Amino acid sequence: MTTTANRSWRWVIAATVLPALLAGCGADDDDGLAEPAAAETAPATDLPPGAEALVGRYAHYDVVAYEDDAMRTLIISTGFADLELRDGELWNTMRFCHADAVSDQDIEVSIADAATQAIVPVDTPVEVIGEDSDLRVVRPATATGIGIELEDPANDVLPTDPYDPRIVDADGDSNPGITSTVRITEDLQGEIYLARREIFAYDVSLVRPDRLEGTITDSSEQLVLGASDDIFLTPAQWVQVEDPARNPVIWQRVDDDWDCDRLAAERDDLFPPNPDTDW
Repeated sequence: MTTTANRSWRWVIAATVLPALLAGCGADDDDGLAEPAAAETAPATDLPPGAEALVGRYAHYDVVAYEDDAMRTLIISTGFADLELRDGELWNTMRFCHADAVSDQDIEVSIADAATQAIVPVDTPVEVIGEDSDLRVVRPATATGIGIELEDPANDVLPTDPYDPRIVDADGDSNPGITSTVRITEDLQGEIYLARREIFAYDVSLVRPDRLEGTITDSSEQLVLGASDDIFLTPAQWVQVEDPARNPVIWQRVDDDWDCDRLAAERDDLFPPNPDTDW
């Protein structure tokens, strides 16, 4: 099997801050009667006004535009972005449900939902800028191994050996790493097996009370582990297109009980249709 390390599709630099939590305690006074216990002190917070109103679950949509010398490609992902208040900070949890691929070639590329849902980024605190109706949320870049178990996902180098013992079957299809299916013609189609380091960051702003919009920055890396046919082993040296308009992000608030099935059913009511590679 051929191995190739290259940049492409999607996806740890995680900062963890645990401020001390202080609690008061009662003490006896001179008359022998115990004073009431002091109320527990609320965690210190540097969040700007209005930031706590952002807490909740958001359906998530993003597009990453790539190009190389031969092809233009869009990867459109949907899932959930949860914002939670922890020790005075706003934290983001990302989970993914589905991904579509669009290219300017007569090629169909598909990624199974099992592979997309195997991406489990670390929770991370976000920076909140502005106040009230003029808020901006910045999720710093984090790294997540998929199809490979990295001890330090942010710094470990991807291996060049497709038989590296850290490689795992992340999507449960009995093939190494995760599987992408490619269809060129009815008679020419097959699978590519990949290990990836997903690296991404978000910068979104409040455009109305329950909706944030912005851009994604992606610098993911991948290793081609093998393929069902050697013809699919040609690497693509993809680089993200440096145009924020081509790499949009939308977070739309939904109820806490929404899952991937509900999002699939209502996706078209929340988000625009998949864009074209028309640049």
